[in-house]
Amino acid sequence: MALFQHPARITRRILASQIMMTTSCQASTRHVHTSAAQTAASELLKKVKGQKFVRKQLLDGNQLQKLSLILGRRSEFCTGEPPDGTYLPYGHHLVYFTPSQFESELGADGSDTTFNSPAPFTRRMWAGGEMLWNPQVQLRIGDRVEETTEILDAKAKKSRDGSEMVLVDVEKIFVSPRGVALTDRRSWIFRQPLPAPPTGSIAPVITIPTTKSHIQDDIDLKAGYTMRNLVWSPVALFQFSALTFNAHMIHFNESWTRQVEGHPNVVVHGPLNLINLMNYWRDIHSRGGAIKAKSIAYRALSPLYAEEEYTIGTEAVEEGNGETIRYRLVVKRGEVVCMRGEVVGVRPS
Repeated sequence: MALFQHPARITRRILASQIMMTTSCQASTRHVHTSAAQTAASELLKKVKGQKFVRKQLLDGNQLQKLSLILGRRSEFCTGEPPDGTYLPYGHHLVYFTPSQFESELGADGSDTTFNSPAPFTRRMWAGGEMLWNPQVQLRIGDRVEETTEILDAKAKKSRDGSEMVLVDVEKIFVSPRGVALTDRRSWIFRQPLPAPPTGSIAPVITIPTTKSHIQDDIDLKAGYTMRNLVWSPVALFQFSALTFNAHMIHFNESWTRQVEGHPNVVVHGPLNLINLMNYWRDIHSRGGAIKAKSIAYRALSPLYAEEEYTIGTEAVEEGNGETIRYRLVVKRGEVVCMRGEVVGVRPS
């Protein structure tokens, strides 16, 4: 069981190709310089390091049904609330244990501030992570589950353009009545605000969304595997925000997203991307559930936006002589790689 309590990989290694660590504080006989990002990371660790945040929740079928409606999975849970005992699909735990803060406690951008970096590093984005499932203990509808969350680390980083940011690593362990079911490690990056636009230069953003969300599978002739095409509408992203009690405005407030955060449109949620990645693996590679997912390690490389088509595909499948199979998955918008993930599957014994 130790495997599910102490994941072998660490998110910092997963993110190594995306960001690079800042150099350590250079001590000399005269002075020590501390960057703003190092100060912010230290303040966050001082505030929450060593604390365990424990919550308990009943996994109800209504939440799973509403997620299936958003995902458009008409053959799965859409006609009624799934009964107790229904297995929770991979990644679907992300719509449970939602934020629990009063509005007055949220950040200026609407985000849950429990593990947010202190100012001035207030622009938050999902960066990557890792999940490890216990094939013998799967979460089920009707389970009363305990979630224990703690911060693992907060570090000063520099992005590819040289700007400072703070990387925060958090671990969540989910325990069902049958034991540890899942270890979920995730990372966020926090950047400084963009410069404010000149006074009077902001025009109201008024758009009429016409795009409907859709998902369609095609054959990737080059790779030889099924490729999934996806588009998310602003309406579906708002529904996902509501379902997960997520008030982070980059996902539904177009004026904030464009004028404050500098994005071209509202941003597709990191958890929604991950759910879609695991649904793709489950539909295409699990052989009807015969192959169980043991883990996924993933990293986000570029945001995805509403009304833009993107794809989920398979770059390679590595089948060794052992019990595990490795699946290298990729999410792309045109030629831009937005997310990479590696799923480790376990053959039936």
